[in-house]
Amino acid sequence: MSRTSHPVVERADERHRYEILVDGELAGFTEYLDRGQTQRVFYHTEIGEAYAGQGLAGVLVEHALTDVRESGKRFVPVCPYVAKFLGKHEEFADIADPVTGEVTHWLKAELAEQ
Repeated sequence: MSRTSHPVVERADERHRYEILVDGELAGFTEYLDRGQTQRVFYHTEIGEAYAGQGLAGVLVEHALTDVRESGKRFVPVCPYVAKFLGKHEEFADIADPVTGEVTHWLKAELAEQ
């Protein structure tokens, strides 16, 4: 990422993910499914190889969790990166729900239907 590049994070509801763009190019995304009206389950985060090591995953997840908070929802960090981020950013702990067997079973069933 050059100094003139400013990453932009957008929520792409139709693809159930937040996307991070650098100079208009997709650099990565974090995927989610909504469980009911109040819970967003994050299950996968990916940054393209060309953009690795630039801190984009942290920017992406911080923006996504801020959006979750602003929408009045809670989140479940099934994705290992989101869980790791939460461990370092306790300011989001108040809107985090634990990963339970019930949630993982629900997620597997939902993903199988897609």
